[in-house]
Amino acid sequence: MSNAHPAPDPAKSTTTSTLRVRFCETDLMGIVHHATYLVYFETGRVEWLRRRGITYADWTARGVQVPVATAELQYRAPSRFDNVLAIETTLTKVRAVSLDFTYRIKRDATLIAEGFTRLACIDSANKLLRIPEEIREMLLRGESGPARGD
Repeated sequence: MSNAHPAPDPAKSTTTSTLRVRFCETDLMGIVHHATYLVYFETGRVEWLRRRGITYADWTARGVQVPVATAELQYRAPSRFDNVLAIETTLTKVRAVSLDFTYRIKRDATLIAEGFTRLACIDSANKLLRIPEEIREMLLRGESGPARGD
């Protein structure tokens, strides 16, 4: 078996989801609190997985966990209560034991924030784990509809 891993197909690796900013996500200035954007990244990532038939619960049942190991975020413009935001989530790399996602959050044509996360694949004892081949295949396929349980 080769150590080389195919890069995600750009035509299959991006999902866009939307959300409406809730009042509780804003600060005293009426602007979305800076930490909330990491939650928005997770929202986009969970939806990305869901559209490929993947749930964290399924992975956990198989003894696979994927915590965030690295997160980067750049703020470009403010967003406010009741804005509708589009979260563009892209799987950019699948390595032996990690996944890389990029994110672009927009309000209409305005770029609000962008960033990156790397998720490590670990077992229930928190030791690095090779991404199982079945999961790798699920990650590399395109959208297939909602995950089970939706």
